[in-house]
Amino acid sequence: MTEVIIPGYVIGFFLDYFIVSCWHVYGLLQRSDKKYDEAIKCYRNALKLDKDNLQILRDLSLLQIQMRDLEGYRETRYQLLQLRPTQRASWIGYAIAYHLLKDYDMALKLLEEFRKTQQIPPNKIDYEYSELILYQNQVMREADLFQESLEHIETYEKQICDKLVVEEIKGEMLLKLGRLKEAGEIYKELIDRNAENWYYYEGLEKALQPSTLEERLQIYEEVSKRHPRAVSPRRLPLNFVPGETFRELMDKFLRVNFSKGCPPLFTTLKSLYYNTEKVEIIQELVTGYEASLKTCDFFSPYENGEKEPPTTLLWVRYFLAQHFDKLGQCSLALEYINAAIASTPTLIELFYLKAKIYKHVGNLKEAAKWMDEAQSLDTADRFINSKCAKYMLRANMVKDAEEMCSKFTREGTSAMENLNEMQCMWFQTECASAYQRLAKYGDALKKCHEVERHFFEITDDQFDFHTYCMRKMTLRAYVDLLRLEDVLRKHAFYFKAARSAIEIYLKLHDNPLTNESKEQEVNSENLSAKELKKMLSKQRRAQKKAKLEEERKHAERERQQKTQKKKRDEEEEETSGPKEELIPEKLERVKNPLEEAIKFLMPLKNLVADNIDTHLLAFEIYFRKGKFLLMLQSVKRAFAINNNNPWLHECLIKFSKSVSDHSNLPEIVNKVLTQEMQKIFVNKDLESFNEEFLKYNATSILHLLSGAKMMYFLDKSRQEKAIAIATRLDETMRDKNVKTLTKVFEALLDGSFGSCHTQYEEYRTACHKLFPFTSAFMPATNEDDSSFASVNHTAVNHDVLSNEI
Repeated sequence: MTEVIIPGYVIGFFLDYFIVSCWHVYGLLQRSDKKYDEAIKCYRNALKLDKDNLQILRDLSLLQIQMRDLEGYRETRYQLLQLRPTQRASWIGYAIAYHLLKDYDMALKLLEEFRKTQQIPPNKIDYEYSELILYQNQVMREADLFQESLEHIETYEKQICDKLVVEEIKGEMLLKLGRLKEAGEIYKELIDRNAENWYYYEGLEKALQPSTLEERLQIYEEVSKRHPRAVSPRRLPLNFVPGETFRELMDKFLRVNFSKGCPPLFTTLKSLYYNTEKVEIIQELVTGYEASLKTCDFFSPYENGEKEPPTTLLWVRYFLAQHFDKLGQCSLALEYINAAIASTPTLIELFYLKAKIYKHVGNLKEAAKWMDEAQSLDTADRFINSKCAKYMLRANMVKDAEEMCSKFTREGTSAMENLNEMQCMWFQTECASAYQRLAKYGDALKKCHEVERHFFEITDDQFDFHTYCMRKMTLRAYVDLLRLEDVLRKHAFYFKAARSAIEIYLKLHDNPLTNESKEQEVNSENLSAKELKKMLSKQRRAQKKAKLEEERKHAERERQQKTQKKKRDEEEEETSGPKEELIPEKLERVKNPLEEAIKFLMPLKNLVADNIDTHLLAFEIYFRKGKFLLMLQSVKRAFAINNNNPWLHECLIKFSKSVSDHSNLPEIVNKVLTQEMQKIFVNKDLESFNEEFLKYNATSILHLLSGAKMMYFLDKSRQEKAIAIATRLDETMRDKNVKTLTKVFEALLDGSFGSCHTQYEEYRTACHKLFPFTSAFMPATNEDDSSFASVNHTAVNHDVLSNEI
């Protein structure tokens, strides 16, 4: 039998091939587990043995752009370009790398070289070639090459599909280059295409440069003659005309809209309400219409001609209700909306507005009731259904909100599960806030973690577009996607969920959840035998009821999980594997709540650094961890944003007190802290610093509250004076509204001023006189109401009381 001798170089080749394959497969496994950093290491190890492996280079480039390793991405795309110079993706990927690195000259050279290879006839319109030209022009504009951009867009204008974008670019570039006459012609043409685009009017004004108010007004009058049905040329002059001219134009504008019945009229004019003079004119005009229409069906008693229809008076009252609600005169707002409802009890907008007014005065139960009434008038309207659910959540009616949403969710699954699958984050953030107010911290944290998972999934989903967008040449949209993903967690939904989670984790750190039975044993020591027997019987019934409810929930959850498990298993295996179930009981009994809070904090520190609340939340975490340098960093960043913030004032005093109480700090740390704090406190002691703060902010309830809390914090013997400062309600107070008074109300109850039941009751009575409709200030009528008032008064949500739609 002959022996087969295999040369060593062959064995080495197969061995290298085997090792490369192993590293590649291991990288793919790491990528499937979302461990992108580890996957990149695996690919790099594979490339050490086979540096020209196309598939590994492509996979590596995808991970590098996903992780925003732009330098590495550029090198990998260069290798791919050298290996496959004829492929379109090689050129485009390399050019995008330079664009993202802001090396615009190199990016433009690459794009131009690639464009020259495209055999597209001058008269033929090709979508992909059009997108390439527009992307090339975008890079020019970002590089401030305005003349080149204009010449480029004019050269290839016939080959671009999106003609509107061409005109917009030309108008913008002509303005940048100072060719105002040509720019004016462009913007006139754009306005003729779309007379409602405010951006075009802004461009036209910059081009024509009117020197007087009359010339500026003339621009809009000419457009209005050409487009008599357009709203914008009649609305925009109201922003800048004063006095009698404003009255005249507003009179015409209001009459037209009231006659034809325009529900969003107030929304259109709401941006004018920063100007007191204009608000007074609006009020004078509309109240005059209302008085005249009631008596003679004309806008003015001195008019003749065709009478106004009854609906005109309805829309006038609807507007006045919104007007007085905006001004905080809720009694008048309710009076007008009730009159409108009495005349037309089937119009949804009226009940919707009435709910909104009650929301603004802090009566959330009543607001939810009237929004439910509005929803009952049109059960097929998804918008009003969602609004009703939102109002119910604000009133802590979580079950009712879930039932309301179930009308539009998939059958066979609970509304909560379906809304989570659909990434319905407005519902989840509101739900988290409701659970937080109800002290159901586990359920609240579950919602916060669900929102965080949604953002992770959105970030992860961009992976599929890295190859798709270059293949389809949607390059402008692709670059916009990358830039959006970079700041994704700056979104308000994430900030709201993160803030709720951090506040809950701080609460759980300060007051960890304990075994209820132990607490009950302590409480039972002071009870008589009869009272103890009664209490234990009540506890047993409550425990039995809670157990049955929990078993029912568990059975329902298991049923839902089984029905959905088959559908989700394959998807989870292909993407990120099975996710850990979020169990409320585990979430609220986490071992280290501060570490969990930091996980939510870090994206805020990176992306929402311009919001002072980010740094103050960071301070609260580091204060509890005893990290003095990080506490200093947080207060310094907050101080740079707003050095007169009331919450910051509390943090500064707590921080300074904590530093002085810790005499065993390392010398270098103590030196840094002393130097930096001297810059803020300017060598004042804490008492003087607090007194100066109170004096400087003598007309702000929120500032006085923070100063009073710190007065009591520094000296418990000054309780009476501190409470007197915090509860001031004289005429000089400029922020006397439901939101600020509720904060004071809460501080009297949560121990910030110690035990002060008498002062609390006096303050509640005074607030009730000012805001009789606010539920938190209403007197308790029975034992349950008393319990609610003393424990769960926070149903008046701070975020709810803003004038949002």
